[in-house]
Amino acid sequence: MVNFTVTLKYLEGNDLDLKSKIRVIEDFPVEGISFKDITTLTRDKEAYKYSIDKIVEDLRSRGVDYVVGPEARGFLIGAAVAYGLGVGFIPVRKPGKLPGTIASNEYELEYGTNTLEIHTDAIKKGDRIAIVDDLLATGGTVLSAAKLIESLGGEVVAIEFLIELESLKGREKIKDYYINSLVKYDK
Repeated sequence: MVNFTVTLKYLEGNDLDLKSKIRVIEDFPVEGISFKDITTLTRDKEAYKYSIDKIVEDLRSRGVDYVVGPEARGFLIGAAVAYGLGVGFIPVRKPGKLPGTIASNEYELEYGTNTLEIHTDAIKKGDRIAIVDDLLATGGTVLSAAKLIESLGGEVVAIEFLIELESLKGREKIKDYYINSLVKYDK
């Protein structure tokens, strides 16, 4: 109870500068990309906890049954958020990583294409899902995850990000969903 009270007080009054906790690496993974490295944020226990707490508080009233996190950095954020909400976590993986029967969807990245897969029995009709990922860029990854969830009968009730790259206009691709991001970059 003490931790919860301290967390709420911290969230209400004292915002942490999360942008200062994110390392920017130019020309990674390819030339022209300005990569936002969250490993510097996740290794900072205060910044990591604060980030997770902010997302959990935003989702708490949305009736979430499961959190879905796209591979791989979505696992780092999504699993912690699921734990904070007291709900299950469902991974959405790259091809060939899941055993059993899967559904898949190909999507475009800002620098290529990729495919996501999910177990077909992971979500049932009417399940309320929050997608949690580290970054909103072009919106392709999260839209692909949303399509997979909806193809299985789930309802996407929220999409949460640590970081949003506003100049790439990914929000436009997923504008029909509730979207929240903690840190915004305009370039």
